[in-house]
Amino acid sequence: MIIDIEKKEAIENLSERWQKVIDFLQIKTREARLKEIQSQLADDNFWQSDNVNKAQALQREAKEIERSLEQFKNGERVINELNEVYGFCKSSDLPAEEEAQWQAELEQALKNANELVDSVELQAFLSGPMDRNNAIVTIHAGAGGTEACDWAQMVFRMYLRWAERKNFTTEIQTIQDGEEAGISRVTFSVSGTNAYGYLKAERGVHRLVRISPFDANRKRHTSFCAVDVVAELDDDIDVPIEEKDIRIDTYRASGKGGQHVNKTESAVRITHFPTGIVVTCQNERSQIKNRATAMKVLKARIYEKMQDEKRSALERFYGEKGEIGWGYQIRSYVFQPYQMVKDLRTNAETGNVQAVMDGDIDLFIEAWLRSGQPRTRV
Repeated sequence: MIIDIEKKEAIENLSERWQKVIDFLQIKTREARLKEIQSQLADDNFWQSDNVNKAQALQREAKEIERSLEQFKNGERVINELNEVYGFCKSSDLPAEEEAQWQAELEQALKNANELVDSVELQAFLSGPMDRNNAIVTIHAGAGGTEACDWAQMVFRMYLRWAERKNFTTEIQTIQDGEEAGISRVTFSVSGTNAYGYLKAERGVHRLVRISPFDANRKRHTSFCAVDVVAELDDDIDVPIEEKDIRIDTYRASGKGGQHVNKTESAVRITHFPTGIVVTCQNERSQIKNRATAMKVLKARIYEKMQDEKRSALERFYGEKGEIGWGYQIRSYVFQPYQMVKDLRTNAETGNVQAVMDGDIDLFIEAWLRSGQPRTRV
């Protein structure tokens, strides 16, 4: 049976990619680590000691390793199936009436293998120490006034739709309305496996070009909003915060209507003096709950800054990036005079603007993850 050169090259390239994934996953090392964790968890003395947080962390790690090993096994099975079909097609002198059937079988096997390797390969890029954690996202409007506030709200909606597609859950922690339209700032959590691993690709300035609905002259406007993403910390990660280093203010939550939160000083603002970080939370009626949530966000932001300082890349921490405007954007969304969304770090682009605004942003996230250490500025 004759197999065309293009298909041969595709199968060979796929085999090379799979071998690289195997090397990256370090299967033997992971299997040894899983046995070590299972041994510790099986020890009754381990549970009797004061190791609750450590035990929970080990259980989470074990689940992650088990998941990656299961992906590896599925990959091996699909790759083996492809090689079997490929080997049979190469070595068999099939009757003409059966060749079409086996060509279709080979194409389907190649498609299945490509999809699975793509999936496992992407998961391999989500191997950072915090990637599996939930994410805390902040969006704030930049240059552009009312236009920017409207744009910030559009981006907020985009991420909510994306989270729905991933079956992630979201919760607003604090939101400030714009003076005329949209929002000036919002902080919300995204909960789900690898939420931070995916969303860290979105950190930066997002630029919009469109005909303004707020301009009676129908002129084209450029607006900016900033997206900051930090990982929600596990309980076993300790970020020391001394009382003397923070100021806690309470105030009445802002918002429309006469909700209970507007009538009591339930909202909380925490200022951390050494770093200048300020976090707020007003989504709960209880001041105690808002304070606990705000402290969680503060610890996450301090931890992220500590990591950025270790990497000597302070511009990745949003508070150090400078103005939210020209020269800092990571992605452009052009509505007029043509339609295109383009990521300026990876050159990934699409003309389907509406799909992107409805949360279809995996194209950009995956391109960023596969590109290694992309730039944060342009």
